Amino acid sequence: MYRTLSIVTVLSLCACADAPQAPSSPPAAELRIQIAELERRAAQLELQLMERDSVIDSLNARLDEALQEVVGAMGKLQSLTSRAEAASAMAEADVALQAITSSGGDSPESRQGLRLMQLSAGEFKRKNFGGALYLANQAKAAARAHLLAGKRLGNMRSGETPFAVPVKLHVSGRANVRSGPGTNFAISFTAESSTTLSGLSYLGDWIRVTNDAGNEGWISRSLVVRRADTSR
Repeated sequence: MYRTLSIVTVLSLCACADAPQAPSSPPAAELRIQIAELERRAAQLELQLMERDSVIDSLNARLDEALQEVVGAMGKLQSLTSRAEAASAMAEADVALQAITSSGGDSPESRQGLRLMQLSAGEFKRKNFGGALYLANQAKAAARAHLLAGKRLGNMRSGETPFAVPVKLHVSGRANVRSGPGTNFAISFTAESSTTLSGLSYLGDWIRVTNDAGNEGWISRSLVVRRADTSR
């Protein structure tokens, strides 16, 4: 009888050893970490999509402006802009760009400004004073953009990423814009629902923004949308 029990016991242990083990589920803490990482990646992709859409909008706007200028020029047989006006605008643009060059500054905006100045000078020689004035004003705008970009990048926080161009954002509901990227920072100003803000850069889930009055601060990504419709 004891021998029989021993045999049964041995067979039971062998069966347990041979039985396939059920896969162990990852602990809840590990799952939470994986979910948090996926959410972080999704947030980064959404910010990059915002930036891409804004770049496309900016390029389309520039294309529209160029087409309007061409159409306007074709509709006029002679320029309505005087030589003196064009020369004055070119001089102002040249001073602004020379100041950037002498200080050793270099950026896509400054290089664009210098190129526009060359085009303006070419149109001036052709006595197309209207075209020269337009290009000179564009060169001045590029110089201003360079200065604004330098000012913005000068006070950037560690890990902060600037957008290639300002991103137009719409507040989905009444929201507080804070002095830093977090709810522990003081409120700089309050943005009403549907207010338009310009996104300058981002850090984690927070976006540095400015409004039409020039006020600057940080707003949570969850409180803004890329397009005018705030239904999503």
